[in-house]
Amino acid sequence: MTSAGDDTDDEPSVTVRCQDNASVGVTFCDRFGFDADSVHYAVELRAPGLTARVNEVVAWIRDSDLAPFLEELAADHRGWDGERSWQTNDRDLAVSAVFRSGGHVGLTWTLRPWPKAVGGWGASVTTWLEAGEQMASLAADVRHFLAGEQQ
Repeated sequence: MTSAGDDTDDEPSVTVRCQDNASVGVTFCDRFGFDADSVHYAVELRAPGLTARVNEVVAWIRDSDLAPFLEELAADHRGWDGERSWQTNDRDLAVSAVFRSGGHVGLTWTLRPWPKAVGGWGASVTTWLEAGEQMASLAADVRHFLAGEQQ
């Protein structure tokens, strides 16, 4: 389940909630520094007993970004074998996707800021979505968020 811009302060955001457990989720928010080449934004992970945030994830417009990866997953709503994955150039945000019977996609969202720093940290949550409409909605919401388009 996804929702776009559900914050009360009218700041653009996208929230992904696990259909199996709504307390597990990912939020894309606080977009800034949008220019012709990149957009910066924050990503928050939530699960029972876990809250993690990276304040400056960078999406480079000229390279493959998250939206086309999610759109490809949505287009393959009949499923695939194995795991598919994507990550930012800085490797601070990674997403892996698996398909399970019954038409559901498991997206494991991993934050790992400063991946080469001593004492760095990492956190992951997995959200399960319906392979068809929910994945297509997520892909569209993320595309609009990264492009800076109001919905």
